[in-house]
Amino acid sequence: MRILRQAGAAILLAATPVWATAPELSLRPIIRPAASPVDVQRAALAVIESLEPQGSGNARFDLWIEAFKPRARAAGIRSDVLEAAFAEVRYDADAIRRDSNQAEFTKSIWDYLDSAVSDKRIANGQAALAEHGAVLRAIEARYGVPKEVVLAVWGMESAYGHFRGSSHVISSLATLSFDGRRGKFFESQLIAALKILQAGDTTPAQMTGSWAGAMGHTQFMPTSYLDYAVDFTGDGRRDIWSDDPTDALASTAAYLDRFGWVTGQPWGVEIILPQGFNYALADRKIVKSAGEWRALGVRSTGGLPEHEGAVLLPAGAKGPAFMVYKNFRVIERYNAADAYVIGVGHLSDRIGGGEPFRADWPRGDRALSFSERKEMQTLLTRAGYSTNGVDGRIGPNTRQAIRAYQQARGLTPDGHPSLSLLTRLR
Repeated sequence: MRILRQAGAAILLAATPVWATAPELSLRPIIRPAASPVDVQRAALAVIESLEPQGSGNARFDLWIEAFKPRARAAGIRSDVLEAAFAEVRYDADAIRRDSNQAEFTKSIWDYLDSAVSDKRIANGQAALAEHGAVLRAIEARYGVPKEVVLAVWGMESAYGHFRGSSHVISSLATLSFDGRRGKFFESQLIAALKILQAGDTTPAQMTGSWAGAMGHTQFMPTSYLDYAVDFTGDGRRDIWSDDPTDALASTAAYLDRFGWVTGQPWGVEIILPQGFNYALADRKIVKSAGEWRALGVRSTGGLPEHEGAVLLPAGAKGPAFMVYKNFRVIERYNAADAYVIGVGHLSDRIGGGEPFRADWPRGDRALSFSERKEMQTLLTRAGYSTNGVDGRIGPNTRQAIRAYQQARGLTPDGHPSLSLLTRLR
């Protein structure tokens, strides 16, 4: 327990907060003249709110930390580990600001790829391959994941170790647990981070990463680290933070292998669709053999690999088309955005000497903003093509609704949420 004094009165704070089992953090207490632990907790919170404005995150944050510690101990964290981890913890306002802005992020896939697979990143990847080739070959031999793919993840996540993040991970995760949109998720990550410290893999000062708690050369979240990180160097620590990237690169390969990487299979290939192609077939759920796709007129400049695949049109019928395979889904476990997976796949190809995409992107178009995506979902649903909710995220339900709308009006049913489609819906 902890004692706060306000106008000469002492208020005892209960060990367990009233919001501990709530879906989202709630800091709006109601004071009642009662002696029960819950009522005492509410009174304490009222004092804190009277001392500081809503969301300022100092005394209220300290209160949350004291209430969190018993939950951490119940999860197996020793008191000495807790005290060491929280000795330098500070409220991270930048983490809250960046978390709140995530939904508004809007960038076209071609702008994203211009940066992700730039000439400089390709050259730096080839230089990293030359420098770390022996380690990468050993990792590939053990896990079956091509060294170029591991390099591409490294390049995408931290520019080959140059930008690993400098945020104090315990501070960021504690702040996001206390004040963020996904309190339960980040508290689970905070518990995992404390378990990493307890195991001795690193120290609180060295545990740095992104504002969201992603760590090391290839940006592992704490729970993923616990489940998949490996000690490839054999020194007794799974060290993804040091300047030596060996454990981080091996952990990435181990992660991809665990989720089903198919050795010898590409992530995808660029394809050429025939005139009159049925764009309703451009659906990740529609998987066919290479022979079946060839019978439909689909081809590739290098020939279609002999694997089952699906057609992907990330920019609709006006942009490049791809045949994607199971390994595309494996890379999605790192980041589910199509742009990210294509970025990793194409960067790996280019590091290995592959060519740029042949088809042009529709650079005259632009990506829809978050509010425009929500508007499109609203208008589609109103027109009788339900998107099963309005959340601004273009997933399978929204693409299916777009296709149905396009087919009903004689448009190319590519399922792409373009600005021209939104204008038509309006």
